Amino acid sequence: MTDEKRTPGALSGIVVADFGRILAAPYLTMLLADLGAEVIKVERPGAGDDTRGWGPPFVAGQATYFQSVNRNKTSVTLDLGSDEGQRYARELVRRADIVVENFRPGTMAKFGLSYTDVRELNPRAVYCSLSAFGGGKGAELPGYDLLVQAAGGLMSITGPGEGEPTKTGVAVVDVLAGLHATVGVLAALRHRDATGEGQLVEVNLLSSLLAGMVNQSTAYALAGVVPTIMGNRHPSIAPYEVFPTADRPLAVAVGSDGQFGTLCRAIGADHLADDPRFTDNTARVEHVEVLAAALGEILVTRPAAEWEALLTPLGVPCGPVNDMAGAFALADRLGLEPRIPSGSADMPPLVANPITLSRNPVRYTTPPPELGSGTDRVLAWLDDNCSAQR
Repeated sequence: MTDEKRTPGALSGIVVADFGRILAAPYLTMLLADLGAEVIKVERPGAGDDTRGWGPPFVAGQATYFQSVNRNKTSVTLDLGSDEGQRYARELVRRADIVVENFRPGTMAKFGLSYTDVRELNPRAVYCSLSAFGGGKGAELPGYDLLVQAAGGLMSITGPGEGEPTKTGVAVVDVLAGLHATVGVLAALRHRDATGEGQLVEVNLLSSLLAGMVNQSTAYALAGVVPTIMGNRHPSIAPYEVFPTADRPLAVAVGSDGQFGTLCRAIGADHLADDPRFTDNTARVEHVEVLAAALGEILVTRPAAEWEALLTPLGVPCGPVNDMAGAFALADRLGLEPRIPSGSADMPPLVANPITLSRNPVRYTTPPPELGSGTDRVLAWLDDNCSAQR
């Protein structure tokens, strides 16, 4: 056993009743589990979380999609449509500190597990509800990440060119919602610990996306600017895009006038730094087409690695466009430990939690669970009429 496993997690002693599935809610509860909470994942008998079947790829009989967000949890199968399943579910939320769900709005009420129901059973519980479009007028709208990326405007600014809207390569809106929900849950938990009062935390994917588009959504909210697809360019910074080189694409992210001058001198293009069209960032953005063409003529003459080796020591942010293997190799080279350290034969080398805590490091105790593998143990605990020993 490693020192990390012996160190109590920051959320040690917190019990989470996890009724979430797919991605946003399971991502939230995995973060809580990594921080030491005991997460009891409630799944459908015989089927479980939908993502158990979302493959290929599969490893050791499990979809890697499911494995990406379900470590450190205990799986319990309950039929929430049955009296027995609802009885156990009510007992679970009565003992939980946090309750998480992301069913379509109104579904939990059918099981007697709405926020109002849970508040009567457990006034101290923090109840987190995630949805696609909120619980009001959007309650009846079905929602997956792709739909929200489209309806929420992200695809309108993502893609190689005009008329070619493109989704991101991962379900980034689900992740954004999960992260926002995590912040809300931890804030509510602090309030609960100070006052004894639980509360409802609501997060929806559309609002999370609008908030997560930061400068683009604010440009519309404040200035009425409707951004459009710009490929790899930035609407407010130049040069800030991907250029072809002699072998593979190179990302150049110049964020200041000083960096631009350094870039020009390093690549033998002093005349660009002195050109009145490029003397400051605002001018460069205005003349980005001319600037990109001039830089492209130079950068295409040498391989990306050579440009990186030349420019990075000078403080010019740049780097080749890596595939996933290259990205992991970079993180390894930088000593960031992107995978879970080996130490348990049962724990696969999943992607590591990016949070580092000096006193309560994240924990990796159990692999993503087999469906229902903890049912007997948890139901025995729930059947115990004595106070739960946490």
